Amino acid sequence: MAHCLIVDDSSVVRKVARRILEDFELSVSEAEDGRQALEMCRSAMPDAIFVDWFMPVMDGFDFVKALRAEEGGERPKVVFCTTENDVGQIARAMRVGADELMLKPFDKSIIESKLQDVGLL
Repeated sequence: MAHCLIVDDSSVVRKVARRILEDFELSVSEAEDGRQALEMCRSAMPDAIFVDWFMPVMDGFDFVKALRAEEGGERPKVVFCTTENDVGQIARAMRVGADELMLKPFDKSIIESKLQDVGLL
């Protein structure tokens, strides 16, 4: 069973994403900031990570940059999730190692499309 990590400081976003991902029979874990997510990845590297851009403690950009430097950190597919659609920020996300971008609010069909894009469905 593929494993997805949801990284977002909003418990509501994490809860919605978890329910959708579990509907696709994926195992799911959650982190509320990048530092917590990085610790979790060091213990068990997920197959995919849905990560928010702006979070306290460690934001999504710094998390992905640190993740990609970890042993095995090149393997997870990273989907940045945001309400922002600034071209400069999107380019920055791709430079640090994002595989996909997903705008909030999202629904089941959007997540399904991203899971297909990254090869988990």
